[in-house]
Amino acid sequence: MSTTDDSLAQRYGAPSAGRRLTVLVLAGVVALGFLGWLLWAMLFHSNPEIASEEIGHEIVDDHTATIEVRIEIDDDIDDPECALRAISHDKAIVGEKTFSPDPADGPVYEVEVRTERRATTVEWLGCKAPGQPRYR
Repeated sequence: MSTTDDSLAQRYGAPSAGRRLTVLVLAGVVALGFLGWLLWAMLFHSNPEIASEEIGHEIVDDHTATIEVRIEIDDDIDDPECALRAISHDKAIVGEKTFSPDPADGPVYEVEVRTERRATTVEWLGCKAPGQPRYR
């Protein structure tokens, strides 16, 4: 078998030892870059300036809905913005509200939204701080 291997190596050339080392080094650099990005993303996004969650909602009547939310705000945030919307049975948005929560009012807020017709659910979009790209 060695004669066949030798003739193939002579005909097509043997793989370079440097090529294997180059591929391994490049794979290591890519893996370290990805792990560095993953660590940065975990640390940066694990502690947002503002975070919120829905506790519950209630449809009061044909033109009113309420939602109860818990909002955690860092002390150094000046003007946070929170948003919600009421949705009807046909998936149309029948009411929207954007407001700025006051940290002095406590971590739990009850928010009322006016609707143009009866809503079936209230969707909590979340809150965002100035410079924060999306609601949380």
